[in-house]
Amino acid sequence: MKLPQIQIKRNREVSIKRFHPWIFSGAVQMPIPPLNEGELVEVVDDKGQFLAIGHYQPDSIMIRILTFYKENVDVNFFLKRISSCWEYRKRLNLREKQTNVFRLVHGEGDGLPGLIIDYYNGLAVVQCHSAGMLRMLTEICEALILVLKNELKAVYNKSEATLPPKFIHNINDGFIFNICENPLEIKENNHYFLVDFIQGQKTGFFIDQRENRKLLASFSANKSVANLYGYTGAFSVYAASAGAKEVITVDSSAKALAIAEKNYSLNKLSNIRNIEMDVLDFLRSNIQYFDIIILDPPAFAKHQKHKESALRAYKQINAKAMRWLNAGGILFSFSCSQAITANDLRQAIFVAAASEQKSVRIMHQLHQPPDHPISIFHPEGEYLKGFVLQVE
Repeated sequence: MKLPQIQIKRNREVSIKRFHPWIFSGAVQMPIPPLNEGELVEVVDDKGQFLAIGHYQPDSIMIRILTFYKENVDVNFFLKRISSCWEYRKRLNLREKQTNVFRLVHGEGDGLPGLIIDYYNGLAVVQCHSAGMLRMLTEICEALILVLKNELKAVYNKSEATLPPKFIHNINDGFIFNICENPLEIKENNHYFLVDFIQGQKTGFFIDQRENRKLLASFSANKSVANLYGYTGAFSVYAASAGAKEVITVDSSAKALAIAEKNYSLNKLSNIRNIEMDVLDFLRSNIQYFDIIILDPPAFAKHQKHKESALRAYKQINAKAMRWLNAGGILFSFSCSQAITANDLRQAIFVAAASEQKSVRIMHQLHQPPDHPISIFHPEGEYLKGFVLQVE
């Protein structure tokens, strides 16, 4: 099938030839042909030579590249890509008896820009971050069924959380292949959790903190632990299960904390207390010191234009958290903001420590796990950054 063409300005094809999957509007020769958002286009250089095929969108990232070769983007295309994703996850040994939840497709990191698929104990939750991927949802679902076979029980489309309402219609209440109960029980490192994949944040559970939760457990025996921005209490479950003497979970969402309570019960834990409160309000009014504090806030900067305000927010919460650590206490501090680099977060923590006159050692530098891979050609894919710090 012949695709409409978009031409790149002279000498602006360098990043494409280096396999970067985004083409920004400033590199595109105007005017472009009349196009629907999400339409497949062929990208050519100023001489008309083929460069790539991708999804068009009228935005600063105008084209998300799917392939740098002349090939059909159809069911077979997704079959090959998703098969590769599935085989890669098998090699990571994520599908063991102890764990039945992982990220199956991670956008640019898996060569599928704009597509996220999380696997929850047989349920595939799909989030399309581009209209192009939503337009190809049928092909994606067909490929999932062919690749996962009897290990796939249902597919749920949760793209209403990532795309404007005009793109979401006729999707049978989200389920596009079979149905399953919500919330769904899953297992991670022999800990049990309920996942609200319909109303919960992202696809329902923060899978990307799996290894970092395991690290927290190694520090938690006989410690007092405060899990701030605790959501449904996953860090709290790991800490309490590892023998923490006291754990609190602080979050502003009553709905999230209600699921957290159920998660504690699933794991037969009774030494965790929920506090429904804005984290900054909690840090201002708190009078208790802790041995470990976890700071895992939502993204403060989803775009570069919010970077400066986000850095101020990271400085503020880290400074306030340091005040409530016992001498020699441990701070787990994270950022999931793509616009914030690891060095940015480190600098924010440095300023916080200096303002509080604290001596701080970096014990671990943390990042997203291997089922959230980063393409070597797309460094922007490194979105989760974290530090484990000893504070004195």
